[in-house]
Amino acid sequence: MSLFTLNEVKKTFNNGQIKEEILKGVNLFLREGEVTALVGSSGSGKSTLLTIAAGLQSASDGEVLFEGKNLSQMDEESIRKIRATDFGFIFQFAHLVPFLTVEEQLLLMLDVSESKLKKHEQMSVVERILQLVGMEHRKNAYPSSLSGGEKQRVAIARAIIHKPKVLFADEPTASLDSKRSKDVMALIREITKNLKITTLFVTHDEEMLSYADHIIKMSDGLIVQHS
Repeated sequence: MSLFTLNEVKKTFNNGQIKEEILKGVNLFLREGEVTALVGSSGSGKSTLLTIAAGLQSASDGEVLFEGKNLSQMDEESIRKIRATDFGFIFQFAHLVPFLTVEEQLLLMLDVSESKLKKHEQMSVVERILQLVGMEHRKNAYPSSLSGGEKQRVAIARAIIHKPKVLFADEPTASLDSKRSKDVMALIREITKNLKITTLFVTHDEEMLSYADHIIKMSDGLIVQHS
C-alpha cells in the first residue's frame, strides 16, 4: 500500500461567471523512501496538485489519502496537526526568520511541531540535523550572512527537524545557480533515502529530474506521463 494516494482529484476555480478547471481528475500514489518529480509547463496544474496533496488547499472533488486517512474529509484543525507533525515543506525561497540564528530557526520548528522533547534533547537533535546538512559551523549565523545555497540547506534542515513522513518541495532550486541547485537536490535525495521520507517536488529544471526515482509530467490539469 502506498503511503500517499490521490484518487480522481479535481480543482475548479470560479473566475467570474466562468468555471476554470485546474485539475481534471488526477490519480497519483507515493511510496516511502522515493523521490517523485512533478514537471509541466506553467499553468499545467503541478503546483496546485502539490498544495492539495500537502493540505494547503482543498480539492473540489476526489480523495487525498495519507496512511489510509482521507484528508478531504478532515476539519482544518486535524489537517493542521498532520501538516505540523507528518509533513515538511521547502519552497523556492528559504523564508527564514531574519532575527533568528540558524539554530533558533530549527528550535522554533520543533515548537511548532509540538515536540515532546526536553530542551537538552532538542539541542541534540538540532546539532545532528545541522551536521546532516553540513551547516553545524553556521549554527549561530543570522540569515543575512548566509549564501543562497546555505539558506536552502537551513530550510531543508527546518523541514526535516521534526522527522516528517512526507516532504513537499515547490521549486526548491529555482532561486539558485546550477551548482548550488545540484548540491541542494543531491542533499534532498540523500535525506529521502537515509531517513525513508517520501518526497514530492515541483520543478521546471530538467537537470533536476536525474535526482528523482519517478517523473510525472502534467499538461492541462492531467498527468500525461508517469515514468
